[in-house]
Amino acid sequence: MSHPVGARLVLLSGWGIDKRIWQTLDSYWPSSIEHHAVDWPGYGEHPTLAENATIDQLASAMASHLPADAVWVGWSLGGLLAGALLDKLPAPRRLILLGIGDRFCTDGGVSETELLRFRRAFNRNPTAAWQHFLRWQVQGEPCVRNAHRQLQTLLDDHPNADHRTLSHGLDWLAHTDNTQRFENAPCPIIRVVGKHDPFVGPSTRDRAMLIANAGHCPMLSQPAQLALMLAEQASLTAKELA
Repeated sequence: MSHPVGARLVLLSGWGIDKRIWQTLDSYWPSSIEHHAVDWPGYGEHPTLAENATIDQLASAMASHLPADAVWVGWSLGGLLAGALLDKLPAPRRLILLGIGDRFCTDGGVSETELLRFRRAFNRNPTAAWQHFLRWQVQGEPCVRNAHRQLQTLLDDHPNADHRTLSHGLDWLAHTDNTQRFENAPCPIIRVVGKHDPFVGPSTRDRAMLIANAGHCPMLSQPAQLALMLAEQASLTAKELA
């Protein structure tokens, strides 16, 4: 398949995981696809936001990293936050939601009770809770052990973000709801979900493009298939602009 020159993707990670997660796709991108992974504030070298920062403050911090002439790809919490920023920043050509729907807690996915239990565990021991989260999110992959080993290889033994950033991220997971925002979205919203994603309920899965033999982390278990799907979306954008 040929891809038009000019297709560009901005890749946004989820809770507790920085942009290194996208390295697994490096060998699979078509040569014509420009891709750039971006850290959220508080991850990597990106400065942490102030305590109790608002979406407006997040938008200010991310404005230079989220160009309007690109396709934004938001994985998990990254998709929720990218969706919330549609009200605050010039809209992208497309927004691809990977492993997330309009909100995080849904029937048949992660319940509000489960998230509350996890937040309590995080408050007791942030690093142990983060390590549990890594194991939790790979449960839908075809080989859980391999997926978890990949995560451990990509990441350090501790999250690449401070306690405040992670705690604030859990607040956003609990309270961000893009349902109304997506009904009147300023750009196409594309949903992509691993067929066996344990975090996603049927209402999201039924509306999504499915990745077979994958869970919440298709960049680990199905990198070639995921890269192709994202490249095709970027190519559609490039064709529309031609």
